[in-house]
Amino acid sequence: MTIGKRIKELRESSGLLQRELAAKLNIGEGFLSKVENDQKLLKRDDLMILSRIFNVDLSELETLWLANKLYDLIKNENNGLNALKVAEEQVVYKSNTNEKR
Repeated sequence: MTIGKRIKELRESSGLLQRELAAKLNIGEGFLSKVENDQKLLKRDDLMILSRIFNVDLSELETLWLANKLYDLIKNENNGLNALKVAEEQVVYKSNTNEKR
């Protein structure tokens, strides 16, 4: 699931219209439409507002938001998937190194 799809799902299950949620986020309705269609990305600060509005865990929204940012960064790269695998190995390595300290 993408952050845009999750936001749309939360909004619809809460019975909010796009214009109502856009007003709560202080953004335009057109921008929110693009967010829900994964064409634009909200600011990270907006995730906290969404977390409070929909009573969902902030870490869930942040994970989806970061995944979207990573995808945008590598989507046109020939070695994007390989780069993600290397980055994952680095994260695991650094986590293991920090645990030993």
